[in-house]
Amino acid sequence: MGLSDEPFDVTCPDCHGVLKIDPITRAVISHASAPRKKTFEDFGAAALALKEQDARRDSLFAQSVQAEKNKDDLMAKKFAEAVKKAKESPLNEKPLRDFDLD
Repeated sequence: MGLSDEPFDVTCPDCHGVLKIDPITRAVISHASAPRKKTFEDFGAAALALKEQDARRDSLFAQSVQAEKNKDDLMAKKFAEAVKKAKESPLNEKPLRDFDLD
């Protein structure tokens, strides 16, 4: 079985680039990058994707504005619930400390 002195090609399984290898020196002689994949088939599809992204961003912004408007109401309700819970809990219980658990 004789080895050839001719360079050979190796395809990268990850990026699909092609390397030309010299068998004697085991060095890369040349490299051909893999062809780039198109993200969109045409400009219409790209424009549609941008419009959808803009609409989604506007929707998220509107939701955050609405949540900020209702924030005071929500905090007041949470505080009222915490006060109610504190009134219902017994006062004679001592809080647990770390060294009480030993």
